[in-house]
Amino acid sequence: MGFLHRHRGLTPYLLLAPGMLWLSIFFLVPLGFLAYQSLQSGSIDFGYAFTWAWGNYWDAIRSYRGQFERSILYAGIATVLALVLSYPVAYWIAFRGGRWKNLLLLFIVAPFFVTYLIRTLAWETILSDNGLVVRTLDHLHLLGVLGSNGRVLSTATAVVAGITYNFLPFMALPLYVSLEQIDQSLIEAAQDLYASKWKAFLRVTLPLSLPGVVAGTLLTFIPAAGDFINAQLLGSPKNHMIGNVIESKYKELLDYPAAASMSFVLMATILAAVLIYARAVGTEKLTG
Repeated sequence: MGFLHRHRGLTPYLLLAPGMLWLSIFFLVPLGFLAYQSLQSGSIDFGYAFTWAWGNYWDAIRSYRGQFERSILYAGIATVLALVLSYPVAYWIAFRGGRWKNLLLLFIVAPFFVTYLIRTLAWETILSDNGLVVRTLDHLHLLGVLGSNGRVLSTATAVVAGITYNFLPFMALPLYVSLEQIDQSLIEAAQDLYASKWKAFLRVTLPLSLPGVVAGTLLTFIPAAGDFINAQLLGSPKNHMIGNVIESKYKELLDYPAAASMSFVLMATILAAVLIYARAVGTEKLTG
């Protein structure tokens, strides 16, 4: 205690040290090894050697451009759907939940009590050819619009639906936190100044909730772009995302340099998309 009292300036660094050590060991070191591996050449039979093989990155982009684009597309659609579905729910809980807020929030978090794989397998059952969803869509004559060959499973619709469901809490919780912190007297003041409820929402509630929108979209889009479980279980090979290719390269083909280079291309693509998005919405103004 005496040492800390004499060196108060070191206290913040000492508090940060455990977290920084953890990140260094379990993030930076593996990331560095992945970068090293991505520049290797060779084969599993004769071994891999570090040769500054930058061509691995070009090969990844050239050979699997479709999977990269599909990953961004599916993640983007799922993020928009999650926002559209989550905002009304979060709004109602924040402003109308009353004493049931905690219970309603528990319902949102409840899926996390079940492993990700089990949740996706459940969707495989829900969207099966003999399931209630397919029968209902067929009765409404919508099956031909949403599916292919009379199916919903093994289509892009199923993959996007699974991604949306699995990452929905990542969108709903930041939205709730942002909406719950809004001073309702500001909304009442807008209505006192003859603004309709819709205009008060557009001019007051929505702008004040934008930090939650930004946080939710980032928390949803980033992991969704790298997902491969939903495409593997709910889609067909035509719906495979880049995560499926990386997983196959690592586990089946044992082509580690190709898998590592694709991982870095995916990270760079996501980072570029996030930077463009952050610049477009002006996050420094939202959080300032």
